[in-house]
Amino acid sequence: MNETELIASASGILRGEGFAFDCTLGRGGTVPAAEKREGDGASPLGRWRLKRVFYRPDRLARPDTELPVVPLHPTDGWCDDAAHPLYNRPVALPFSASHEPLWRDDHAYDLIVELAHNDAPVVAGLGSAIFMHVSHDDGRATAGCIALAATDLLAILERGSTNTVLKITE
Repeated sequence: MNETELIASASGILRGEGFAFDCTLGRGGTVPAAEKREGDGASPLGRWRLKRVFYRPDRLARPDTELPVVPLHPTDGWCDDAAHPLYNRPVALPFSASHEPLWRDDHAYDLIVELAHNDAPVVAGLGSAIFMHVSHDDGRATAGCIALAATDLLAILERGSTNTVLKITE
């Protein structure tokens, strides 16, 4: 199967074959992937394969996609402690090290696409939990992720597969 490329630019547009959607990147702008640091709020420049989808089954139906799909649970989290061996990995809550809960009160993580950023191998401090997810209701920038309207993200997933790559550009 051929690779499909999505291009998210710092100007706030994500383009793919036959579509262009508004998107929001990190509050820290964009940085070269090698300069990405945990907590800097920047989106890493580069090409990141779409790995799998997490979703809130109490709020959404299972997304229609060829990507692997995982229903979220209230005990799901993501380790963002660069000193921990599970850094940039999913974890079960409660979890003693610093982490991000994936089951949130807002709707940002109702739908999450895990990107292959800093995962093979994981490098401590190079950034964790870089996702595509639902835009915040108030339109604010992300902590380094790429956010889109839920309907736009679902449309991307309908066309997405493990051969889909997100390219973040300036």
